[in-house]
This record gives sequence, structure tokens and C-alpha cells, in this order.
Amino acid sequence: MRKRKREIPMPNFSPYRYFSKKEWANLRFNTPMTLTQAEIEELQGVNEKLSVEEITTIYLPLTRLLNLYVNSSQMLHAVTDTFFGNTTRKVPYVIGVAGSVAVGKSTTARIIQALLSRWPNTPSVEIITTDGFLYPNEVLNAKGIMDKKGFPESYNTKELIKVLSRIKAGHPKVKAPVYSHLYYDIVPGKYTVIKQPDIVIVEGINVLQTPKQEAHSHSVYVSDFFDISIYVDADDRDIYQWYVERFKTLRKTAFANPESYFHRYADLTDEEADNVATDIWNRINKINLDQNIAPTRNRANIILEKDANHSISSVRLRKI
Repeated sequence: MRKRKREIPMPNFSPYRYFSKKEWANLRFNTPMTLTQAEIEELQGVNEKLSVEEITTIYLPLTRLLNLYVNSSQMLHAVTDTFFGNTTRKVPYVIGVAGSVAVGKSTTARIIQALLSRWPNTPSVEIITTDGFLYPNEVLNAKGIMDKKGFPESYNTKELIKVLSRIKAGHPKVKAPVYSHLYYDIVPGKYTVIKQPDIVIVEGINVLQTPKQEAHSHSVYVSDFFDISIYVDADDRDIYQWYVERFKTLRKTAFANPESYFHRYADLTDEEADNVATDIWNRINKINLDQNIAPTRNRANIILEKDANHSISSVRLRKI
């Protein structure tokens, strides 16, 4: 598989500041570790091995920075209210988390949620996944794009924008649809309710896509509602390997459930599972990554770069 060349500008002209793991770890200062080993293990995804060391060196400095940004945002809202002589509704700080299928962005979102929720000024942190805004399978089949599930055209982007606009307008209760990975479909009539949290993390492969990349033209885009955005990055070959390994693990776990949409894969041999996972990756996920996801990387404020063992090896922070 061809290695994807990183399209990061030359250092002198890059909009990012680069930090090695050691340099980034030094920015933790005295931020306390608030997660136990048991909690860390609960947060990790399939075939991921989170360590206390990674939480300490990468995520504690990251959430320290995010907490400072949240504080500044809250103060800005207070100053604006003073200027206009009124009191506006509480407005959540919105963090976008993007990246390829199988790269570990959901794990990143959960870790950020767990750590930020332990800061004194941000007790309420919610996660919204864009999976909930996929069109139902019935609609995807009718459109003939079931094989493009996860591509921009498979999402009800207008509904996602509507939900984010209500959150940013400070509505006390905002409903978001729920997606079932077991049934591989939207759950009819089921919603999660966002009740004016301090922070909302919006996680999904498509959250940083630009107007030219979206299937339909909108005057407002998902990323317009973000206060800050994070892209979880890795080499294509590593992501492919993680996808295959995850598929083979799910074959023995989630796929073994007779109600699973993918139950037909439960009895595959290792060789058959390798072939099926590789076929799905090449036909769908690799194309989506190359055409729609990877091009948005340099729109993010923060890029977390992973090495082959799934650990974050460096951080890029957009210059202010």
C-alpha cells in the first residue's frame, strides 16, 4: 500500500508550531492526573492500549490548553454581555474532533471529555458523534449510496447544522439522533438530549470538510460552530492495519451477536477476515480518506500525529 505523503508546509512557512512528545509533555506543568488505570482502560477503543504515560505526556497538556481556551471564551461572553447591558444564555464551548475511520478519534474524544469534566470550571462535557446524522439505511439504499456510507453525501448535514446552531444559541435542551453500531443504522425515535453543557465535543470523520468537499452547497458549515478543532492523524498504512485488526477483533466480539448487522462475518477464518476487511478498506474507507478526510487535516487547530503503535508521537498547534 502506497504511503501517503504528509502535505505539511515547510517549517519556516508552516501555520503550525511543532512539538515532539517530550516538548509537549513539558507543557503539562502541575496539571494533576485525575484518571485511574481502570478508568483509562474503559476509555480505550478496540485494539488500543492507552497508557498512563500517554495520558500524562499528551492529554494532560492538551486539556490544560483547552481549559485555558474555555476560560477565555467564558470571559469573552461575560465582557460582551457587559457591553450590551444584558445577560445572554449560556453558550457551550464546541470542540471538533476529526480523523479517519479506525484512527482512534472516538477514544481521543472520550479522553478529552473525561479529563475536562474534572476541571472545576467545566463539570459538564457532552459528546455528539456525527454517526447519528447519517441517513437511515432505507434512505441510503433508495439513493443507491449504501456503499458510500461515511462519505459526505451520506450525512444529513442540514440536520447536524440545525442541532449545532441550537446548541450555540444556548437552547436549554437540544435533541440529537442516535446511531446503533449493532444494527448499523439510525435508531428510529431515539434521541440523546444535550442540556446546555459547558463543553460539547463533536466527533466524526466529516466535521472539517470544506464547502467544495460537501455534496450540497450550504451557506453555513459544520466547522463554523467550532471554537477549536482537532485532527487525529497517522500514516495510511498504519490506519489500514488498525482497521483490519479491529475488524478481526469485532468478528469475535460484536459480530458474534446474532442481532448484529455484521453477524455474517462472525465465522470467517483469519485469512477470509483479512480479505474482507482489506476489500472494504480499499473500496470505501481508503477512497473516503484520500478524497474527503485527509484534505481537511490542515484546517484543524491541533493535529495529533500517531506512530505505528497507536501512540501520539507529536503535536502540531496552529499559530495564533
